[in-house]
Amino acid sequence: MGSWIEYTQSKWRDLDMEKLTRDEAYLKVISNVDSPMWLYSLSADCYLCPFTQVKKIGPHETKHVKINVATKNSFEVYDRDVGTYAFNNETAYCKDIRSSLGEFGVYNMTIYPDKVCSIVTDKTPVNTLLPIVLIALLVIALVAFANAFVFMREKYFRTRRDPNEESDETVAPTTRRLSSLDTVRGIAIVLMIFVNGGGGGYHWIEHAPWNGLHFADIVFPFFMWIMGVCIPISTKSQLNRNIAKKSILYNILVRSIKLFLIGVFLNSVSGPNLETLRIMGVLQRFGICYFLAASVHTIFSKHHDILPQALVKRSLYDIFVMIPQWIFAWTLVVVHLVITFGLPVPGCPKGYLGPGGKHEMGAYNACIGGATGYIDDAILGNHIYQHPTAKYIYDSKAFDPEGIFGCLLSTVHVIIGVQCGMTLTTFTQWTSRVLRWSIWGLVLGLVGGALCQFSKEDGLIPVNKNLWSLSFVFVTSSLAFFLLVVCYYLIDVKSHWSGAPLRHCGMNAIIMYIGHSALHKMLPWHWRIGLMNTHFILLLECTWNTILWVFIAIYLHHKKIFYTV
Repeated sequence: MGSWIEYTQSKWRDLDMEKLTRDEAYLKVISNVDSPMWLYSLSADCYLCPFTQVKKIGPHETKHVKINVATKNSFEVYDRDVGTYAFNNETAYCKDIRSSLGEFGVYNMTIYPDKVCSIVTDKTPVNTLLPIVLIALLVIALVAFANAFVFMREKYFRTRRDPNEESDETVAPTTRRLSSLDTVRGIAIVLMIFVNGGGGGYHWIEHAPWNGLHFADIVFPFFMWIMGVCIPISTKSQLNRNIAKKSILYNILVRSIKLFLIGVFLNSVSGPNLETLRIMGVLQRFGICYFLAASVHTIFSKHHDILPQALVKRSLYDIFVMIPQWIFAWTLVVVHLVITFGLPVPGCPKGYLGPGGKHEMGAYNACIGGATGYIDDAILGNHIYQHPTAKYIYDSKAFDPEGIFGCLLSTVHVIIGVQCGMTLTTFTQWTSRVLRWSIWGLVLGLVGGALCQFSKEDGLIPVNKNLWSLSFVFVTSSLAFFLLVVCYYLIDVKSHWSGAPLRHCGMNAIIMYIGHSALHKMLPWHWRIGLMNTHFILLLECTWNTILWVFIAIYLHHKKIFYTV
């Protein structure tokens, strides 16, 4: 069954193992009591949820149950049917039975008299981390082969070159582009393609069901942040060329509209049903937040800035010139917080930030996202995202993680990136840049951590990508600052790395995003063979898709083809 790296035999005792898929195991429930029993389960991802009914087991009966083992599970056994959900006021026959279950394993749960239940391992599960090791080794081998090929190719052409021919090295360099910015953007787009391709089906790579920060959750905010970094660079360049602010603002508007419309068009890939077409999305949020942040920055930018002589003012000048933008940003924060914690939402408590559904023992079933969900639902209606991550864990209703209300704090995200870009354009010494970026990263990380009390579920404002919470903005911006510091030091300061091939991806990020969104179901990017029911085969497929887009970016860079909206 499955790939050899996650192999398990087709049969185990009387069980058909081929009926299992990734992150599933068999739980064999054996009843040794004289009355019927009901099995209930609870995923560790479902915070403050009731146990959910799984199966009825008759007297002295044995039944097999397929269990999702992507996260830890707890079980309870009842001697009566307490409904679909078992709430805290119910008395269990066996309460809160916990055991670590693994993929393709078989486990025996025995229900004994005198309210005793136990779980033992009958078949050892497979190691789901081995596919990551193997695919990583394959990628490393591929990169080594590609580098060797490029080296030999250059060496071959170098020996055949006419010594009187002018080499590339003698050509006067053009204006130097900061390679680390393109590299960070390239990292973001490559990770986005990887996670959108499924990320091998690993639970911790996919988006968090609600609160928390998974691998996939850092990709989109990195894009928002790096977009902000580039705004002051572009604005300064245009002002230095004496382009009128009116023209700059017009171009900002046109670019924002393009991003929004492309996003809407991509939402129709599966079918343009205008009655339920999703209006918002990733590029739509890019367009809105870019328009707000870039417009405010352009309006308050000066043609020529000269650093003041006073020591304190000179040291903080990159912040000083951003005062109008920060006033705008903090206005957005205040408005967002007032609405989030003060808006009366029918049937929901004020300030509710949960996923609704089964959360809080089902007390607020229709309250997903609190004020955020209420506002987006009122404005967008049927045109919101129908399959949020919370739906599969909390049984929540529709919710759009890229809705309208979240654009407020997403714009703040971009403005934090603008601040990073202002540091870049204000100070020329690399030590000054790295010091300031590191301080910003540290402060934002500490403030974001304080808001969520450095925990997943506690704190005033938990880290939440779906809500684009304030702590999420600060924490992911902190990570982005530190990522830029590392890339900037390695690439632009010490030249230990050129940034390739990720830099090539960053220079054509929009092509890669549109391309992978439109062609995600087509050969040669995606394929299916057999059951596709193991992490290895899913990881191989999404890695192939990602590498193919990286090679496309390298080819476009080689042909000097670049496209921006």
